Amino acid sequence: MTSNTRVVVIGAGLAGVRLARRLGELGMSPSDVVLVGEEAHRPYNRVLLAEVLAGRYAPEVIALPSPDRLVRARAEYIDRAARVVHCSDGSSIAYDTLVLATGSNPVLPPLRGLFTPDRELPSGVHAFRTMDDCLGLSKDLRPGARAVVIGGGLLGVSAARALAVRGAQVVLAQQAERLMERQLDPGASELVLRHLKELGVEVHTECRVRDVRCVGGKVRSVKLADHYALDADLVVLACGVHPRVGLARDAGLAVHKGIIVDDELRTSDPYIRALGDCAQHQGTVYGLATPALEQAEVLAELIADADKGGDSQARYTGTRALTRLTLTDFNAENADSGATGDAGNPFDLAAFGEPTPRPGDDVIQLADATRGTYRKVVVRDDRLVGGVLVGELGTVGALARAWEGAEPLPTDGGPLLHLLTNDGGS
Repeated sequence: MTSNTRVVVIGAGLAGVRLARRLGELGMSPSDVVLVGEEAHRPYNRVLLAEVLAGRYAPEVIALPSPDRLVRARAEYIDRAARVVHCSDGSSIAYDTLVLATGSNPVLPPLRGLFTPDRELPSGVHAFRTMDDCLGLSKDLRPGARAVVIGGGLLGVSAARALAVRGAQVVLAQQAERLMERQLDPGASELVLRHLKELGVEVHTECRVRDVRCVGGKVRSVKLADHYALDADLVVLACGVHPRVGLARDAGLAVHKGIIVDDELRTSDPYIRALGDCAQHQGTVYGLATPALEQAEVLAELIADADKGGDSQARYTGTRALTRLTLTDFNAENADSGATGDAGNPFDLAAFGEPTPRPGDDVIQLADATRGTYRKVVVRDDRLVGGVLVGELGTVGALARAWEGAEPLPTDGGPLLHLLTNDGGS
């Protein structure tokens, strides 16, 4: 059976849901917009999955507003000539405009023993990308369980902390020389390391995992490249993500790292747009929530205006993305669950722009080891070009606005120093 819809959005994540909501707010009829999402759960905010794993939030707390029309099925292929999407439940949906918001998949590293003969992950080994991943990991988690987190980026740090406050004995294995090396400089990484160690997390950097050893289909240990073995009841794969582009590639769309789009989020097919983690704009795949939401705002205006016969001049010209990780207080129940550090201590960090200075740049850096705070900004030609902040981030909003505005700073540097030393600003 084929139904006709003006706008079909494949992907019911943060970007797809925001687009559908904005189209409704801009006057499109709910019956003219349908989302196709393959997850059985109500759409949710993926950014907060670590808080669900930690027990801070129930799954329903991070749910997004339900779209009016949601098809729970997998989009299997796109017939571009007929402008029809064919789904796994046997349905077909005709479109005037198709939007690909297919997101990204977790990177599964090429480790010996990682997959069963039928290409499934063994019992106890979990990716950490979806609600099902989160709930499956929570189901396997027991106080005192030995958990190995592979990957020390933003996701790995969040997962390790969540497991620790749930009472697991956590080892984090990071191949790079420091934690969150893509976002943080050495000083900030050291504070993240200290925070995890205070929670009882054992951290190994410059450490490559080689094998996953299973007995009877269940994980028992992981072996490192130096042949040292880590006992494991659980293994969490937090090795990054890659854009989910298979559907677009099979449809013959232009794909490089992501689905290539222009400033109107248009793909190589004028009837198909893309946004969010799967989209590549001007050579960049962002993989962050803020750019996805900004793209949804622009695309909603373009589609809604065209639906009314107008010609919107809205364009997406890129996002100056700020990476922020806020790990909130945990309640007394979690604090008593077996973590060895202060589970009630929140942790907050932000990174933006270019935190690594070039020759000739000015650097302002303040650190307080007692309070566990670190603040560093880079100034080039009297403009704020980047920074890293850890702990008590009252200043991050004002600094981000100064960076996004890209306006010259006062030559005496006084206001900037005031921002760095003022805990109360927002």
